[in-house]
This record gives sequence, structure tokens and C-alpha cells, in this order.
Amino acid sequence: MADSNTPQPSSVATSDIAAGSPVPFDGSRMEASTTAPTGGTAPASADDVRALVAEQGVEYLFAQFVDMHGKPNAKLVPATHLDDMLTDGAGFAGFAAGDIGQRPHDPDLIAIPDPASYTRLPWQPDVARLACDITVDGEPWPYCPRTILRNQVARAAELGYELKVGAELEYFLLRRREDGGLEIADERDTLGQPCYDMRALTRSLDFVTEVADHLNGLGWDNYATDHEDANGQFEQNFGYADALTTADRAIFFRYMVETLAQRRGLIATFMPKPFSHLTGNGCHFHVSLWRDGENVFAADPADDPHGLGLSQDAYHFIGGLKEHAKAYIALTAPTVNSYKRLVVGSQSGSAWAPVYISYGSNNRTQMLRVPDAGRIEDRTVDGSCNPYLGATAVLAAGMDGLARGLDAGAPTSAVNLHDATDAERAELGVETLPANLLDATRELERDDVLRAALGRCRDEDYVDYYVRIKRAEWERAHAEISDWELDRYLQLF
Repeated sequence: MADSNTPQPSSVATSDIAAGSPVPFDGSRMEASTTAPTGGTAPASADDVRALVAEQGVEYLFAQFVDMHGKPNAKLVPATHLDDMLTDGAGFAGFAAGDIGQRPHDPDLIAIPDPASYTRLPWQPDVARLACDITVDGEPWPYCPRTILRNQVARAAELGYELKVGAELEYFLLRRREDGGLEIADERDTLGQPCYDMRALTRSLDFVTEVADHLNGLGWDNYATDHEDANGQFEQNFGYADALTTADRAIFFRYMVETLAQRRGLIATFMPKPFSHLTGNGCHFHVSLWRDGENVFAADPADDPHGLGLSQDAYHFIGGLKEHAKAYIALTAPTVNSYKRLVVGSQSGSAWAPVYISYGSNNRTQMLRVPDAGRIEDRTVDGSCNPYLGATAVLAAGMDGLARGLDAGAPTSAVNLHDATDAERAELGVETLPANLLDATRELERDDVLRAALGRCRDEDYVDYYVRIKRAEWERAHAEISDWELDRYLQLF
């Protein structure tokens, strides 16, 4: 193996990546990164779906897709019309469905179900969900986030690679007070450092075990549930899979948790930072790249000069993530609120969120953590991320690093970056992530690799459409006058 400090260009051509040529990736489950992904055998065809619907007594199916923001949209179709849905899809007035590139005069969106995404609603098993790809006038719709990820996955596959992803989705359980305000659902969850508190977890057993049972019933392998760092915050992990499958599952998981909470009169939120003093909601991606059934990131730690158990290809992938981090964070942390999570401190003592562009071993002040041999955790990703767009960005950035043989630099494994001074970080070559959505979109629109990966739409690049929507979001937020501003400035002068 070549010395990790000496970039070894991959056989993947840079021009192929920039043009969107496919490179396969694989993301791995948190504790077993070199093994095969989890989950049962998915339906492979429309006939398989028909057989399952008949066998399981399913009476209704959601034809579901997402807009730019990851909001699930759907029509409920009776099983008696399953053949029509599988053959012709379900029609939608796209302009009414959210930010998905449609104008009021455009032809309908047609949602075409992917049989492999078939998912029964565990709490209502006579209903199932099918994730859909969008077409318009019989052609793939380039503004469809799922289609965008499909295209990037296909480009990777042409080069023999597959990305596998494990997603760690954190959420708060809240209750709305009579005065309209929000409070933690568990009124006794008040510790200053509540992370892993067994008593708080026990008080929520009824809810979290229902979620866990449903994950296992779906074959997704829930392997851990914990009370997270903030009051009222939880994380429930499930097995990794290929990038598209994990994105489909992340959308369903958010929908399922929110639905189960509403049935109890509660609110579940994946909002990155619902409380200024508490740790925010992440959706960390654990990623690995696979080829011919083997994890190409994995190496014997004894053979890795940095001792992290990563291959040379993995370090090049990290080099790509670092190279494009300032731009792709506009996709992995896509809201105004996202950047209030990306800070150093919180009530518990740490926000557990990245602020700097770095990598290292099992050190949670790093942007990219290597918790185990053969996988990389990207901690920029938060609960508001559209997982299709986030996975596209991570795959494209990492593959560019692999294609160009980018040097990851030395890890900063032993450094607490949250305590390091500006001078110390400068000496280490550690740069800072964008501090707000506006700056992130400025970086994104200048990034040619991500521009190519996200694709061309009818009269613009998707990047330009995305940036326009996100800039408008930023401007609306910036125009608001907060209570903090009034308290601070009203009579200061």
C-alpha cells in the first residue's frame, strides 16, 4: 500500500466524475462496517408487489415522492387500482406539491413507483408505501431529488462502485402548551446532562420501543436506542444499506416517528435546532465504498500509517469531502436553522456538531470521524437534510477525491478542535465551515463538481434552482426581527 501522505491517483477519471459518470458507493452500519448491509429481500418487480399486496391483505398504497426539502407528498391509491399505479403512476399538480421545479402551467408530475421501496405501515398494516421517481411527459424529471441520487449512483456503478450509508436520525419529543409554546414531552426530563439517562429513557419506553419494534418488523434491524444529549431527544439506529435504500428509509422513518407521536398528542421534530440552549438534531451519515462485494475503505489498522483502518482510496475520498465541504454543506445542512446547530457549546457542555473541516479517529469534534475501520462518519448532516440530495453530494465529493487522488492531509485525532485557538487551527491547516446558509450557497454555486452531479434541468442547472430557493429562504429569515434584537437594541443607544 502506498504511503497515505503521497496521493495515488485512482483509475477513476476526473472527467468521468465531473460529467456525472457513475461510481458505486456503500455506506456501512455503525458497528460492522465490513459486513454486508441489513434488510430483507426487497420486491424486484411489479409482480412481486402484486403478490405481497395480495398475501398481506394490503388495501391501500401511498404513491410517495419528496420535494427539494424532503417533504413527503403522496396520493392514497386503493389496492383495486394497484395495476394502474404500477403501470401508469400517480398524477400530481406539481406546482402545488412544493419546490420541485414546476410552474402553474406545467404538465402534471407522474410518480412512478419503485417496487424495491415497498414498505407496509407497521402501525396500520393494511396500508403500504411505495417511493416514486417523478416523470413529466414520459421523461425523468431532473428536479426530482430521488432521480438526482439515482443518476449519481448510476454514474458510480459504471465505474464499479457502490456507496452504502447508515443514517443516524435524532429527534425531539415535544408537547404544545395551551399558550401555543413548546415544551419537552417528558416534564421530568430536566437534567443538565441528560445523555444516556436510563430513567428518562425508561419513561419513554412505550414510545421508543414501539418505534424499535416497527423498525425490526420492517427488517431494518434496530440495534440501539438512546436518550441523546438534549432533554427530550432520542436516537434510534437501524442497519445500513445502499444509498438509495437508506434515503428511502430515512424519509419513511421521519414520517413514521412523526405519525406515532401525533397519535399520542405529541410532536416529534427533526428540526436541527429547536431550542437555542440545547444540542441540535443531527442525521450523521456513516459511509463506505464497495466494489465487487468488498468494502474498499477497509484496511488493517497495522497497514494504515495513521492507524485508522482506512485504505488509500478511503483517504482520497476524505480528501474529496474536505475539498468540497464548504459547498456540499448547503445540501447536508440545508436550512437557516441548520447553522445554529453548527456551534461549539450547549447546556450540556458541547453541541457535538462540526464547526471545522477536519477528520480524525473517534473524536467528535471532527467533521469527519472514523469510529471504526472501513467507514467514515460525516457529521455535517442534520435532521432537515433531504437524504437524496445529501447522499448525492457526499458521493460526488468523495468520488472527486478518489478520481483526483486528493490528499486528505494528516488527521487531527488527538486535538479538541472546539478548544483550539485560531492560531493552532491555522497551524494544523484546519479551515472553518460556512457559518450560515447564505455563505454555504455562495460556495455551492461555485463548485463545478457538485454542479455536474446535481445535473442539468430544463433551462438551468439544478444548483442554480436550489440556490435561488435557499437564498429566498435566507432573505425571509433575515428580514425577521427577533426578540433578541429587540431586547438588545431597542434602548441600547
